[in-house]
Amino acid sequence: MCIESQHDLDGLAAIGRLVASTLQLLRHQIAPGITTNRLDQIAARFLRRHGARSARRLTYGFPGATCISVNDEAAHGVPGPRRLEPGDLVKLDVSAERHGYFADAAITVGVPPVTPSAARLLACARLARDRAIQAAVPGRPFHAIGAAAAAAARSCGYRVIPDLPGHGVGRALHEAPTVPQHFDAGATAPLIDGLVLTIEPHLTAGSGQLLESRDGWTLRTRDRAWVAVFEHTIVLTDQGPRLLTAA
Repeated sequence: MCIESQHDLDGLAAIGRLVASTLQLLRHQIAPGITTNRLDQIAARFLRRHGARSARRLTYGFPGATCISVNDEAAHGVPGPRRLEPGDLVKLDVSAERHGYFADAAITVGVPPVTPSAARLLACARLARDRAIQAAVPGRPFHAIGAAAAAAARSCGYRVIPDLPGHGVGRALHEAPTVPQHFDAGATAPLIDGLVLTIEPHLTAGSGQLLESRDGWTLRTRDRAWVAVFEHTIVLTDQGPRLLTAA
């Protein structure tokens, strides 16, 4: 969607803050032994208490309130009985709806103690997201976003998974346009003021090829390489991108 009024901006900012608060709540619960289902229950209760609904459950009938993906699980992980272990990388992906507005964000958290290689992947995934956000300027082509993310990933020896793009968001969880998080020479349409997007480059040291798990939801890397992602919902403005899901 594009922002059309102050009411739109206020509604998106409110759900964005709630998504960010949910992620921070979950971050502080990460510890060896906790199950992904327990984390999901905490998030679901928090969203309900604040009058919001899980956007993935609402939109797709997803079996959890959140997506929780561990290590080589790249995205759409289904919460369940899995217990987190020391050194795991946990991708927490929260999307929610309130009063007709949607926001979507993700963080990756290491279960202590985190290995140096995992810490490096985390740092570069955050860098790729931040560089991509900085490139999201009205008037530039869409491919500027993916080019910035891919360059940051390459600088650390990683690659962006091409099959996990960003997307429009606001009145629904997934809206047009698709936002490539890798360089796509065909994405030449100009970015426009007021557009609401997610920026979410998923980084891996492997090939970036994905497989769907037997649960029909979870995507994991074919070569079992680990993945990290950081995601924000943003609004494009002439003064620079506005982060709706910043803590």
